[in-house]
This record gives sequence, structure tokens and C-alpha cells, in this order.
Amino acid sequence: MKVFKVSLFIISAMLILGCGGSVEDKSSTEKFNDLANEEGFAEMHPDPIELNIEALGSMEKIPMEEGEEANIYSVKREGAVNYVLVFHEWWGLNNHIMTEADKLYEQLFDADVTVIAVDLYDGNVAQDKDRAGELMKAANEKRCKNIISSVLNEIPDDANIVTIGWCFGGGWSLKAALAAEERTKGCVMYYGMPVEEVAQLEKLNSDVLFIFAENDKWINKEVADKFKSNMEAAKGSLEVLAFDADHAFANPSSERYVEEAAQEANAAAIEYLRKRLID
Repeated sequence: MKVFKVSLFIISAMLILGCGGSVEDKSSTEKFNDLANEEGFAEMHPDPIELNIEALGSMEKIPMEEGEEANIYSVKREGAVNYVLVFHEWWGLNNHIMTEADKLYEQLFDADVTVIAVDLYDGNVAQDKDRAGELMKAANEKRCKNIISSVLNEIPDDANIVTIGWCFGGGWSLKAALAAEERTKGCVMYYGMPVEEVAQLEKLNSDVLFIFAENDKWINKEVADKFKSNMEAAKGSLEVLAFDADHAFANPSSERYVEEAAQEANAAAIEYLRKRLID
């Protein structure tokens, strides 16, 4: 593992200029969703291994101001003051993500948490990479933001919130952290596409832990370095962990799972979240 810590105080903001319709004009969500069309990206995601689980939590519906109700998987702690929001990969809110939510609840039990896994696919779950690509490309940014807003409306105003997500959900972990505003205490991104707009990053109320794989062709050192530069311009705080692995290395339901790297990354993420919620 390689660790890069950035303590940030750059004077001027970076301006990213692009012609109409260029890749620079696209949001981080659009850029990541476009990866479904990239040669080799789908092949980096072998069909998930089926997991049989005994879930600690349950699926629920929550009201929406616009459109149909949204879905969440929640593991509740009565009277919890701390909340962990979990964001799924391009597969959707499947048994793997429910298992991760359960683990987070158990590992952060001393932090008095309720864990909520947010469904951004409205009940759709992919069993193969072709369907996953379809779902990711079809994910509507406005709908996803409205779902997150509705979840935040269900959380007490005085609660502390941390976010975590992988792949497609890595980018949404950061966007949820921005949406939670002053309630946000921490954000973990596993190989997700960062928000690039410095003006948006300036609004972030916490630091970020960004985890990526050195052999990842897409969420790579170039992406990490650009994120660092943008966070510097925003006077934010970022920690980057790089592992000798490839994309999706932390998913135990994937054939690309790298146990040693995943365990080290997960331990770092839990330590980070615990400190943000307890200290």
C-alpha cells in the first residue's frame, strides 16, 4: 500500500475549460457512467458470486417529494446519533452490499450507528455485466440526487453522517457527503469518480479518504492526482491510499478480489470512520 497525505492550502482555484460537448463539460457521474462503453471496463467486472446471507437489517420504502418511493436497506440502532450511508457498485443494492452494511454496523457498533444502504437503481439488481452496464448508464443523476435528499430528510438534523461507496457508489459517496452539508463528518471513496468542480468541493464539510488500485486503467493515479489538486484548490483535506491491485479488488463477491489488499483497505476505512464519529 502507498499512502499520500495532503494538507491543503493552495491560494488559487483551478479552472477547467472545455468546448461545448467535450468530456470536460460532463459531470463526474456522466464520466463514470460512460466507462460502461469503454473497451475492457465490463470485463473487469466478472459476474458476481452469489452470496447467501442472514441479514441484520431490512429493506424499506421512504417517501419522495418527487416521483415514486425510494428503497433503502437499513440496520437500525434505536436512538443512534451517527449514521453511515452506503452506496452500491454498478450491480445495484445486492446481497454483497447488504453484507457490507451489516459489517459496518458490527464494526462501528461502539460508534452508536445506524447504517443505511441507499438504492440508486430503484429496485433493479444486475446479475451480469451487460445488465450492470445498462443500469449504470440509465442512472438518472437528478433521480439519484432526489433519492439521497429523501434519505437525508429521514435522518435527524443533529445527527453526524459519514458516507462510503465503491465503484459507481464511490462517486455517489462524495456527492452524498456534499448533500449532507454540515452534518457530514467523513467520506470514503473506493475507486469512484471524484467531483471535479472546485466550487463544489469548497462546500465539503469533511475530509475524504480516497482508495484506488494502482493497476486500475480508469480510476488511476491520474484521477487521484487531479482530485488532490482540486482539493488543494478548495482548501480541503484528502488522504489517498493506493494498492497493488486492480479495479474492484475490495469486492469479495468478485473473482478480482485481492484479500490482503482488501483487508488492509477496509481496516483503514473503518479506522477513518470510527475516528470521525467518535473522536
